Amino acid sequence: QVQLMESGGGLAQAGGSLRLSCTASGVAFYNSVMGWFRQAPGKEREAVSCIRWSETDAYYADSLKDRFNVSRDEAKNTLYLQMNDLKPEDTAMYYCAARYGSEYDRGNRLICARGKFEFWGRGIQVSVSS
Repeated sequence: QVQLMESGGGLAQAGGSLRLSCTASGVAFYNSVMGWFRQAPGKEREAVSCIRWSETDAYYADSLKDRFNVSRDEAKNTLYLQMNDLKPEDTAMYYCAARYGSEYDRGNRLICARGKFEFWGRGIQVSVSS
């Protein structure tokens, strides 16, 4: 049974940093892609970043790639999202997700689409004050 549990969220001031963690179990990591998505009130869930567990290929939303960094610790089965220079518009519920297999678009960019992911954590709130 796949279980994903997020931690590390909370309240931050604009310009500050937070690091989210996602501890995973039951996942066949060698063939998986894990990702971070977020959903702000009244908006659709959007992709933040994805990474192949056994490779270095990663995807970032264009608007976030200069401030956010995704990484994983294979020994701890944990996915991280380092968020720097936080802005009030980063306020959202952040979700960890996992899928088996990987796909690339025509530009050889890792596909990080919400509908491709089979497993989801419950989410964790990140709130950024101005």
